Amino acid sequence: MNQPLPLRASPAGLPARAGLGLKSQHYQDILASRPSIGFFEIHAENYMVAGGPFHHYLGQIRQHYPLSLHGVGLSIGGEEPLDQQHLQRLAALLERYQPAVFSEHLAWSSHGPTYLNDLLPVAYDRPTLERVCQHIDQTQSFLKRPMLLENPATYVEFSHSSLGEAQFIREVVQRTGCGLLLDVNNLYISCVNHQRDVQAYLQALPLAAVQQIHLAGFAEDQDSLGARLLIDSHGAPVDNAVWALYAQIIDQLGPLPTLIEWDNDVPPLPQLLAEAELAERVLAP
Repeated sequence: MNQPLPLRASPAGLPARAGLGLKSQHYQDILASRPSIGFFEIHAENYMVAGGPFHHYLGQIRQHYPLSLHGVGLSIGGEEPLDQQHLQRLAALLERYQPAVFSEHLAWSSHGPTYLNDLLPVAYDRPTLERVCQHIDQTQSFLKRPMLLENPATYVEFSHSSLGEAQFIREVVQRTGCGLLLDVNNLYISCVNHQRDVQAYLQALPLAAVQQIHLAGFAEDQDSLGARLLIDSHGAPVDNAVWALYAQIIDQLGPLPTLIEWDNDVPPLPQLLAEAELAERVLAP
């Protein structure tokens, strides 16, 4: 594969503080109270319209806080070519709000004209590696900025995978020059579900490429054999085991922008701010 193209840097980096996912039920509370928070993150697909109340409030919030733009529908790991219209809509959002970073998932979510509304796992083999790198190169060139790639939470694996997940991510980062969005909850979930050694997996990642961290809560179940199964629910407080792993990572890498994700059963804003305060204590003990 060719060397990655030189890319224009993002307008400004996120502060090394805790941030929150922006939820519509909190728009007015945020504008009224102006909470002390490092940044807000939005899901790009929620704002791919020309106008309306979402843009009305986001425009006001953007005047006071840095933004992170997080994509969930580009299907970086899909077998089909990237959706050009989707890329154009992303480019329009980036131009409109000038977020500090743009990130996407190591996953696929569409097949033909059908969008599956899920983040599905990829096979870790050489053909998939080539395809993912091509898609990231295409995305970065089209958007004229580097992107961050998020490590996945998975529940099944492909039997024909020939690379470890961390090795796969390392090669993608090396080939494309993209950054890494380290989702600590996803890391913990996948290691528990696949019985991986958390520390070995962590140290195999390209940690020097980490530019942002995600934290979230999970749900717990059992698989068909009675083994522990963790679900990336984004509907609960961050688990103590994830907090401990996060503290270790910050101790090793130093303070990094850290997002509290809570997308289901969303609580009142003060509860989310309390979770963010826990992250702030780790970032600046």
